[in-house]
Amino acid sequence: MLHNSQSNDIPQRRDSNYSSPTNKHSLEEDESSNFITHSRDLLSPVYCTQESREEPSGPEAGADPSDGQQDSECRRNKGNILGKEVVLLMQALNTLSTPEEKLAALCKKYADLLEESRNVQKQVKILQKKQAQIVKEKVQLQSEHSKAILARSKLESLCRELQRHNKTLKEENMQQAREEEERRKEATAHFQFTLNEIQAQLEQHDVHNAKLHQENIELGEKLKKLIEQYALREEHIDKVFKHKELQQQLVDAKLQQTTQLIKEADDKHQREREMLLKEATESRHKFEEMKQQEVQLKQQLSVYMDKFEEFQTTMAKSNELFTTFRQEMEKMTKKIKKLEKEMIIWRTKWENNNKALLQMAEEKTVRDKEYKPFQIKLERLEKLCRALQMERNELSEKVEILKEQVCVKAADVDSATPVIQPCTALDSKKELNTSSKRAPGGNLKAKPKGTNETKCSLKDPLHVIFSGH
Repeated sequence: MLHNSQSNDIPQRRDSNYSSPTNKHSLEEDESSNFITHSRDLLSPVYCTQESREEPSGPEAGADPSDGQQDSECRRNKGNILGKEVVLLMQALNTLSTPEEKLAALCKKYADLLEESRNVQKQVKILQKKQAQIVKEKVQLQSEHSKAILARSKLESLCRELQRHNKTLKEENMQQAREEEERRKEATAHFQFTLNEIQAQLEQHDVHNAKLHQENIELGEKLKKLIEQYALREEHIDKVFKHKELQQQLVDAKLQQTTQLIKEADDKHQREREMLLKEATESRHKFEEMKQQEVQLKQQLSVYMDKFEEFQTTMAKSNELFTTFRQEMEKMTKKIKKLEKEMIIWRTKWENNNKALLQMAEEKTVRDKEYKPFQIKLERLEKLCRALQMERNELSEKVEILKEQVCVKAADVDSATPVIQPCTALDSKKELNTSSKRAPGGNLKAKPKGTNETKCSLKDPLHVIFSGH
């Protein structure tokens, strides 16, 4: 900003004073060339320090030799630009007739720089507020991420409990099958057909339990694969973060859009989270109800087994009891089929919940991608603001020094001291001739003092202006 303002103001002054006399002496050209070299020597360490601050640290900075070449070319270009600006400023100051006009021009430039520094401070305050908002949003996202991890651990524990429950069911079914085989040997040939049907149903139940066990194992393997994919995605995300650190110029344009997107995503995330919590609570309640139904069914099965034993003892007496028992067995098979259908429905709901959790994890990774480069860029802006404040303090000190010099010169003019020499060589020769005629001793001594004062008054303001870069 400072560099552009200087380059815009200097040509305007040059155009306004283009009609002034352009006859210069060779001594003045030598002095201007010496001043340019001195200003370049003063400005080169400032730009070197700024570029060394902006260079990235770590193994990435030294990895690409092309970056070093680009930095060297940028430094050369900046040096050439500074040389041109110094020449233009010298020409603009030489067009002015008196040092008071030069000081007035420099004061205008200093006032412009102060306005720009105030604007920069306002922007820094706005960016600090935005940074605080982003930090709060980061804390919220971290808390939500921890809650999602807890939910995942709970789901894993539920899967383990389901596996254990399936194992116990399988063992119980095996024991029941063995008992039924022993009882079938003792039974008569008349009821052998019915016992074979019961055995077939039990075998189907065993096959179903085996399928459930295999499905649980497959789900566990899928969870492991998902965890590995999540780790690979995190590594890929880290690489993407390193690549996106180079896109620094797009921060100011995208801050507002990202804040709006983050707010909308937070609202969506909270809604989805509430829906998932409701579904999880409903699934838990239904799971408990299913457990209670299983206990009741087991109790009913035990009751039916007792009845079957009584039926064996009283099979000659009660044919009617056999028919009722058969009807009740058919009802039980229907209930078991219904329960299997409900288990399939709950399994589909559980898979949908897992998909929703995966989508939430992907949204979280996207938010982390967008948040980290913003944080890095805000830190860099803070560093730039601190550097601008330091430069502003230096400028204020140098302006006070200039004011003291102006007061000293005004006092010299009031006391009828020799007039300060202008920058042009022809005027300096005329004043030297006139002063040598009037006072050959005192005026010759006053000459180098005036030249030194003009040089100091030129060097200090220029150093003040270009040190702001």
